[in-house]
Amino acid sequence: MNIVEIMTLGFLSEEPLCGYRLRKKMEQLQGYSRAFSDGTLHSVTAKFVKAGYLGESFNVVNGRRLREFHLEPAGREKLIEELKSTDGYMLSDITKWSVVMSFLSVIPDVADRNAVLRRRLDLLDSDVRRMYSDGEGPIDNENLTDKYRIAITQIHDAEIAAERAWLVKELGVDE
Repeated sequence: MNIVEIMTLGFLSEEPLCGYRLRKKMEQLQGYSRAFSDGTLHSVTAKFVKAGYLGESFNVVNGRRLREFHLEPAGREKLIEELKSTDGYMLSDITKWSVVMSFLSVIPDVADRNAVLRRRLDLLDSDVRRMYSDGEGPIDNENLTDKYRIAITQIHDAEIAAERAWLVKELGVDE
């Protein structure tokens, strides 16, 4: 599943929404840098209605016909399975990871949620500090000379340290 699909099921797991409100929630979560078109959302909702993940109802509001979506049990199961199996870029890319984290509470079993968090902690304990490449491989942060790239890596390192500390506390990991 992609980010738009996870957010669609995730936000609808909280409450039924019309497409406009669903898109606005997605934009709030992703920030100004990620606008979602009505066409993108329409294709996802149509696909999910057809798959039985979403149901839809129609109401008249202010003289306009409004379509509202709600999550079906199959959609909740699909969302839970996607969240439980989080790996790869969904785990390593901070934008994708923030979406996963936003809906992790949908997973009913604490052990399953913790397994996802543990995979993220294991990733953070690996070599995640290299942010730039010279085209042949990653450049060690210590070899950066541009003060703005150095600043970005310092901010990145502080974010990793803060997230790691939270994960250790949340998981009750002894160090």
